[in-house]
Amino acid sequence: MTDKDTADEQPVNDASGDGKDLPADDLVTTQHSITVKRRKLNYTATTGRVVLRQEVLTDGKFDGHLPKAEVFVTAYTLDGADPSRRPVTFAFNGGPGSSSVWLHLGLLGPRRVVSGDVGDLAPPPYDLVDNAETLLAHSDLVFIDPVSTGYSRAVKGEKPGQYHGFQGDLESVGEVVRLWTSRNGRWMSPKFLAGESYGTLRAAGLAEHLQSRYGMYLNGLMLISSVLDFTTLDFSDNNDVPHALFLPTYAAIAHYHGLHGDRPLEEVLGEAEEFAARDYPWALARGNRLSTEERASAVARLASLTGLSEDYVDRVNLRVEHVRFFTELLRAQRRVVGRLDSRFTGPDDDYGREHMSQDPSYTAILGSYTAGLNHYVRAELGYENDLPYEVLTGNVRPWSYKEFEGTHVSVADKLSAAMRANPHLKVHIAYGYYDGATPYFAAEHVVAHLRVPEELHANIESAYYPAGHMMYVHEPSRVQQSRDLAEFVQSASNR
Repeated sequence: MTDKDTADEQPVNDASGDGKDLPADDLVTTQHSITVKRRKLNYTATTGRVVLRQEVLTDGKFDGHLPKAEVFVTAYTLDGADPSRRPVTFAFNGGPGSSSVWLHLGLLGPRRVVSGDVGDLAPPPYDLVDNAETLLAHSDLVFIDPVSTGYSRAVKGEKPGQYHGFQGDLESVGEVVRLWTSRNGRWMSPKFLAGESYGTLRAAGLAEHLQSRYGMYLNGLMLISSVLDFTTLDFSDNNDVPHALFLPTYAAIAHYHGLHGDRPLEEVLGEAEEFAARDYPWALARGNRLSTEERASAVARLASLTGLSEDYVDRVNLRVEHVRFFTELLRAQRRVVGRLDSRFTGPDDDYGREHMSQDPSYTAILGSYTAGLNHYVRAELGYENDLPYEVLTGNVRPWSYKEFEGTHVSVADKLSAAMRANPHLKVHIAYGYYDGATPYFAAEHVVAHLRVPEELHANIESAYYPAGHMMYVHEPSRVQQSRDLAEFVQSASNR
């Protein structure tokens, strides 16, 4: 059921005094209901763009709050709930350059897109159905599209590039969280952040930023397909770290595609993790000091685990870069393997290339999520905007990491600081075994090096799924993950 009303716009502080061309919030509210476990939930959806403003000083004098950007949000609040006891989760995806459509219509929201899965993809024009496993049964939800994604844009006269970087992105998304919390009277609610991919780096940074800037302490972080330290993913010269940390994922992918015979996945992963943790890094570190026998042994072991030929492993000097792996693994079958979800395979236009031309796991689901959002936001949420909804845009590049000049990009220190300052902060990390973008062993490596007291490691829980980066594309994983996140929110709400 849906009823539509236009929300009252927030008052505009017109610093110029003429009131011309100043943007204003364009929020729309609609009423809905969904049945979850025989329980009918009535909820309100609030959709539209929120104007972010900046305090301006001219010659040391306050000159007003000037509009800087319009950020698209979709919020779901359960009708009749006690706001002081009701949790709220702020969710976003990554990229950088991604909207929140994936978590919104794939996992957390009250409606979800039917995309299908490997070998059984849904055909256009696709469909939306009620999400009986929605986290809304346990938490209010606020989905945020960072500037230049979704319908979010810088305002007239402002440069969007100021938001296309680590700190600008962090501050703008943090301001959305603060505004929504204040305007909706939710400072006393249990509060959570849910981020996916780059959104996990954003979430960890936000936990520290919200604490230090606004004194806002969170109850929990949900890190889905986690990356907190880019050193673990950067296949650059003289950085051997990712070669070892990607190995268990390579082994899992080879297993999925039948290159490990009838061995159990757990057995294959155990062998790969052991080799990746000890002998493999040692072999890489030895360089040309390896004896002929030692090198031959390392080549054979690596080839056996990855499913690649010994000749290939030898030719790349024991260093298998990830996109080259996805291109090489099934070359003999004239197929390439997905990066985001390596269960997917697809054709290419040239089977002699080193790097596949596109990711078959991304193209497999892009159409359904894009169609689903564009239909849903207008037909069911009552919001209309003629701008293209940017699902995943390259317009945010180049992305600035100027804050990390001279060092590698990492928020492990920020997450550690947030946990030390707030010992009640709980962290849930979700891993996909077939995620070739943010491999599970790399994320485990970063977590193991967090600078927190031993007792705070008990605040971190992990969940593993036989799926990829968007593990909820795999239906059994979606159902289990929904259950896991619901239990996490309930246990971390301290209510």
